[in-house]
Amino acid sequence: MSETALAFTHRFEPAKVEGLPPLLLLHGTGGDENDLVPLGQLVAPGAALLSPRGQVLEHGAPRFFRRMAEGVFDEADLRRRAADLARFVTEAQATYGIPAPVALGFSNGANIAAAMMMLHPGILCGAVLLRAMVPFRNPPEAKLDSTPVLMLSGSMDPIAPVSNSEALAKQLTAAGATVDYRRLPANHGLTQADVSLTKEWLAAL
Repeated sequence: MSETALAFTHRFEPAKVEGLPPLLLLHGTGGDENDLVPLGQLVAPGAALLSPRGQVLEHGAPRFFRRMAEGVFDEADLRRRAADLARFVTEAQATYGIPAPVALGFSNGANIAAAMMMLHPGILCGAVLLRAMVPFRNPPEAKLDSTPVLMLSGSMDPIAPVSNSEALAKQLTAAGATVDYRRLPANHGLTQADVSLTKEWLAAL
């Protein structure tokens, strides 16, 4: 584990296997830079892991951007925080000598990953979006040039409804991404199916 003086408190795990794309791990509300490291190690054994901590606190719980209420995002803050995160990724690439990463985001982390893809195409070379929602009421125009995206939503998810996740999949597809969207018999929490499907998808990149 190592950390340098970049803009985000973060954890970096160097690659143990050459040739694997690094993972940018983006936690959900209440997580931190350690939260998704075990998941990253499970789904991409040996890959470099870059895991920042969200800089917004909601009742003491770290998040990557503010929200007005459950499912209602502060879009101005989201745009600013996505730009901050994109700068961090660029700086981390130079610092650690890694290529553009694949984002692995859960819930709030998946939402900012989707926003960053739309606002800053090319920062990510792909994304796994777990329980993601539409980040913008009016999505920005983006050219995602066949960027690979895996989206896994839960059919019984009360926080990120299937209809919302499906709308995001359609927006990313319309922007040119190559989206593999799956609906799982799950709620907002992750399941073994999420782990297995993510591992298979990453291995095929």
